[in-house]
Amino acid sequence: MLQFPKPDVEQFFQSYSIFSFAVTKDEGRLIFSSNLNGQPNLWAMELPNGYPYPLTFMDDRSTFIKPDREGRFIITDFDHHGNESYHLYALPPEGGAPLKLVQGEEGDKFYFSHLSKDGERLYYMTSIGNPNFLNAHRYNLLTGENELLLEGDTSTTFLVAVNSSEEQFVYKKSFSNTHQISYLHYDDKVIPLAPDSNKIHTTRDFIFTKRDTLLFITNYESKYKYVMEYDLKEGTFKPVCQISGEEIENIKWHEESGTLYIFTDKGIEHKMYAFNVERAELTEIKLPTDIVEQAVVAESGNVYILARGAVDPFNIYRYSEQKWEMLTKNIVIGLGPDQLVYPDVVHYNSFDGLEIEALLFKAKEDVANGYTIFWPHGGPQASEGKFFRSMFQFMLAHGYNIFAPNFRGSTGYGSEFEKMVEGDWGEGPRLDCLAGMDWLFDQGISSPERLFVVGGSFGGYMTLLLAGRHADYFRATVDICGPSNLFTFLESVPEDWKPMMDQWLGHPERDRERLLKDSPITYAEQMIKPMMIIQGANDPRVVKAESDQLVALLEEKGVEVQYIVMEDEGHGFSKRKNEINVYRSMLDFLNKHREC
Repeated sequence: MLQFPKPDVEQFFQSYSIFSFAVTKDEGRLIFSSNLNGQPNLWAMELPNGYPYPLTFMDDRSTFIKPDREGRFIITDFDHHGNESYHLYALPPEGGAPLKLVQGEEGDKFYFSHLSKDGERLYYMTSIGNPNFLNAHRYNLLTGENELLLEGDTSTTFLVAVNSSEEQFVYKKSFSNTHQISYLHYDDKVIPLAPDSNKIHTTRDFIFTKRDTLLFITNYESKYKYVMEYDLKEGTFKPVCQISGEEIENIKWHEESGTLYIFTDKGIEHKMYAFNVERAELTEIKLPTDIVEQAVVAESGNVYILARGAVDPFNIYRYSEQKWEMLTKNIVIGLGPDQLVYPDVVHYNSFDGLEIEALLFKAKEDVANGYTIFWPHGGPQASEGKFFRSMFQFMLAHGYNIFAPNFRGSTGYGSEFEKMVEGDWGEGPRLDCLAGMDWLFDQGISSPERLFVVGGSFGGYMTLLLAGRHADYFRATVDICGPSNLFTFLESVPEDWKPMMDQWLGHPERDRERLLKDSPITYAEQMIKPMMIIQGANDPRVVKAESDQLVALLEEKGVEVQYIVMEDEGHGFSKRKNEINVYRSMLDFLNKHREC
């Protein structure tokens, strides 16, 4: 019988990422941002049965795609090698060299808000002239006139919705991820979009309907997010859809049928519903996979989603005539879902009795090596869901179990749970992680001699903190873009983050004692286990200096530290060659310290 070689890292990373997508008005064309050829670019497919072809050769990532309704151009944005300073561009419909729409310096930021129905006016936010709070502008694509609409003050401000007549718009002031107040602006009036704007709550996804109502998501006076309706004529608020125990995260509207498509977050997985607003009828629609990243509802009523699952890479699906069709064909080469690992959902109690939900991926028996990777997720106000990670499946194929807890502060479990991390990065979440490790030990799944910790972003921070405070719990650690010093981190975050940092993390003077206690670098002397540190040179969120300073200290005291710097990346990976190189190095590092 033929014995084929064991899958190497390249096989797992030949699946690609899809970052965002759009569908043309006639639904004849799908446009998406992807690293399909190894580098991030825009691609297109003719529907229904087209083949992907490139539209750009920028090799940089974009965050949104907005085709002109008449098919004359495409509006998008690009940063430069992961620096997240996105600028706005127009592309010819057939692709090619992009045209920069609004001039700015390399470090300036632009955020897309809205394109008018006739395709002549572009609404956007920018850091120019107001780097902390941002300003809103309206740019005329025909004349080049650039009009200031709104100046942000006191908090980071975003223009989030404009109605079809362009006579009304909604802007949002963000004080933190869990405190966001929105306002309706029209006829020189400004109306807070909450019965009492002094109460802490969040708002998102604003939809102007032709029924003179505004639909949006809020958690006003509620543990979980729900759909609120504001009657523009009467000036009244009314909850229109609440789903028990589920966070409503996204809504999309189909005007002709009066259907609101609702996507909920339950921490580890998503659900989808169709809600008839007039009849208040809610119907669940079974998703083709676990996690929805983006949704688009066409004028026809067809629903398009970008989704992924625990064993399903990113793909775009269409829901039409009550059935799903996969439009892209993104797979793990040579490996079907039955050859990949689907996680078990487990629960454990933390130090204070709080229940924590976690995902446990168990390596298949024929390859299991008895070692486990503990994965604290990023965010921290995010969650680890049932979504495909090439790194997970690659490590599982090489015998490692993976344990991923949704510690306090994770999203999908209600507002109270999410707020628990604010002003407490290093105590409650850390103890939740320790309780998860103890659970693994109690279950016989792992032990301190058979456990590694690997994390990125906030997960990298937690990895470093655990390495300094609890080195006896594991063999070695891998940090990807994690802050090492909360004081320097506070100083170096993007300017438009700084208004939110006080509530999210703390103040360097008022909270000095706590920030010192929660900074990993405080415990550098206690970091005695081998460590790998991975950093993007252009990372604007966790700058390279965060890793540099820790590496220097560890090298000075003789700790084994392997430092990898990716010169053409930012906060994470967008280029496949970097993913392959990094994760092969990570596997070598873990294998080396598994055997020593």
